[in-house]
Amino acid sequence: MTDESRGAKPNAEMIPKFTVGQLVEDPHLGVALRRLSGHDALDRPLNHPRVQKNGLALAGHHAGVVPTRVQLLGQTELSYLNALSHEARSVASRGFFSLGLSCVVVSGGNDPQRTFVSAAEATGTPLFVADARSSRTINALHAVLDHRLAPQTQLHGVLVDVYGVGVLLLGKSGIGKSECALELLIRGHRLVADDVVRCDWRPPGLVFGQAAELLQHHVEVRGLGILDVRELFGITSVTDRKQIDLVVRLCDWNDQEEFDRLGLDERHHTILGTQIREVRVPVRPGRDMGSIIEVTARNELLRRDGRHTPNELLDKIEERLISRPAVERDGDSMAPPTTESDDPKPATPSWSMLAPNAKTTESSAWIPATRRKEGSE
Repeated sequence: MTDESRGAKPNAEMIPKFTVGQLVEDPHLGVALRRLSGHDALDRPLNHPRVQKNGLALAGHHAGVVPTRVQLLGQTELSYLNALSHEARSVASRGFFSLGLSCVVVSGGNDPQRTFVSAAEATGTPLFVADARSSRTINALHAVLDHRLAPQTQLHGVLVDVYGVGVLLLGKSGIGKSECALELLIRGHRLVADDVVRCDWRPPGLVFGQAAELLQHHVEVRGLGILDVRELFGITSVTDRKQIDLVVRLCDWNDQEEFDRLGLDERHHTILGTQIREVRVPVRPGRDMGSIIEVTARNELLRRDGRHTPNELLDKIEERLISRPAVERDGDSMAPPTTESDDPKPATPSWSMLAPNAKTTESSAWIPATRRKEGSE
């Protein structure tokens, strides 16, 4: 775990390689780009998902220009260039293209003046004209760049959609992640990915997961082999992509290890710089892991709605303790007397029972039960 915030941006080395040629040839690009120059420079890199619209660069103010971003000029910038004299326009164009830009897109469908095109050809910079206006061109470019430049990583786990909550199951090999997914499928939930989960980051700090292309819609269960989930359970049992909302880490049951019993521990798992809430669930024979994961997803929906059951219960206990009558100075309690019996009952729950160093007896209750010491009155 790290101290990075949920919206922290991933490291640059996680961003995949992407070039101008790949942008232009992308089938999902929603605008047509007509190339005017830079035929031999389509391998120039693009490593930023945001388009830069910096008209001040034409006026000679080059601070803040990022060469590896798509530079976009609209009708306002073109009208500024057209208002300049031929010599001033030539100086502004040469200064702009001398920055080593990856590519320049002119929106609006109108070709810029020949002086501007000549400056692009002199530096070998790819220059394109979009058939749409600036707003539509920017949206189309952002849609492709967000997808192709999304930081990515790959995890060993299982991703399932439970009640609309993207649950990522993690744990050592053989602990039962795929078996849990199979149980959830039988209960009507959906599989996203088994064994290999490909994750990508999207602003403002969301992580999505999907299956590897060859493993899509398949799950591997020891003893049964590889199963085609879509054929076995129908098309509603699978989904291609899902946001990861919760991480469930499956652990071996260990009597010596203390697991969270109240739900007050806040743990997070970091994926691509984004912290996602994590719960640790011990696994042992006889536990219905499908039901436990279902309830975990339901509880996550409650937390989204602003309900935090452990805190609400502890607030009620604190309120009850504060409202109890005070003890008189002579030692007599103002509370109603209790009858003694040979088999003393557990004492009323108190904060000492919830403290980590409280001496408690074995109990299956989520609030430990404390018994009176032998010989006490």
